[in-house]
Amino acid sequence: MKTTFAAAALAAVAALTGCSVSTPSPADSTQPSASPSVRSSDGSTPRASATSTGAGNAAAGTKEACELFNTLFADYAAVSPTDAKGYEDVYLKAQDAKATVSGDLEGLFASLSLLAIDHSAAAESGGTPAQESKDAVRDAVFANSGTCTAEGVTLRL
Repeated sequence: MKTTFAAAALAAVAALTGCSVSTPSPADSTQPSASPSVRSSDGSTPRASATSTGAGNAAAGTKEACELFNTLFADYAAVSPTDAKGYEDVYLKAQDAKATVSGDLEGLFASLSLLAIDHSAAAESGGTPAQESKDAVRDAVFANSGTCTAEGVTLRL
């Protein structure tokens, strides 16, 4: 069942990746104009609201999204290799975060959710996630590194 779910998640990420490549320019051009007002209303706790609510920040700014990815990836890296539930928790958080962003930033969270669910399925049998899942996260980080660096955030793997 989990293998089927992981395969479906992989197909969904592939579909999102294909869509993401063709639509980032319009989404990116409208996103920055909306982000400053959202960011300024957050006050001094943008990190706390982004990490604690995930989907509660419907129009999360680029900087907050990049910081949230780093937090979620650190959570992923901290999970015990045999803790399938821990990876599923990261998967759910990444799915929630994906709903708060648009354009290429969606790829960050889509790829992390794919890696987490793949690792969850592999953890039950003592295996490791597929190389394709790892590559998807790496590619998404490289695709968004310029955007996040421009916001003062270095994406970490």
